[in-house]
Amino acid sequence: MSENKVVHMAEDNNELGKIEISPEVIEVITGLAALEIEGVGMLRGNFASGVAERFGRKSSHGKGVKVDLKDAGVSLEVYVITNYGVSIPDVCQKMQENIIQTLKNMIAIKVLQVDVHVVGVHFEGKGDLEPSKKD
Repeated sequence: MSENKVVHMAEDNNELGKIEISPEVIEVITGLAALEIEGVGMLRGNFASGVAERFGRKSSHGKGVKVDLKDAGVSLEVYVITNYGVSIPDVCQKMQENIIQTLKNMIAIKVLQVDVHVVGVHFEGKGDLEPSKKD
């Protein structure tokens, strides 16, 4: 995907100007919508996105999300690590539904597909930074 691709919103007879949305905005919205789902541990980026994040070139909210802009809409790939003990198919389906609904509400873009790749399972243990909450 080239760096200068943007999503052009529907052409209306609007005298105010045109609206363009960067793919990075779609990545961030998708990442935040995915993390809203209970059972999602974190998104997982690749090595290149990790390096870019460390140098401050990419937001951590968009890591683990790949956006493919097409004429008919947008296709998304989300790489996720789920929490141990959850139903992975249920979590993934809820994530897909939430991402599609959030993008539809926020930027009125047609989502062609959301492919979810579960690349790991997060186990809570002694090495966690946050203490486990016991009720």
